[in-house]
Amino acid sequence: MILWMLLLLLILVIFGFGFTMQILWYVAVALLALWLVGFVMRGRGGGGRRRFGRSHG
Repeated sequence: MILWMLLLLLILVIFGFGFTMQILWYVAVALLALWLVGFVMRGRGGGGRRRFGRSHG
C-alpha cells in the first residue's frame, strides 16, 4: 500500500512540474490513468491476498 502512495506522490510531483513543461503534464496524466487502472484491478482481483476477513473452514 505504501508503494501505491509513493507512486501517487510521484505522479502529483510530475503533475506539478507539468505546468511548466507541457510534455510532463501528458506523462503525469498517463501515469495517473495507469495508477487508477492498477488500483481498480487490484481491488477486484486481490481476493487471494487479503489479510483480514472471514476464514472459510
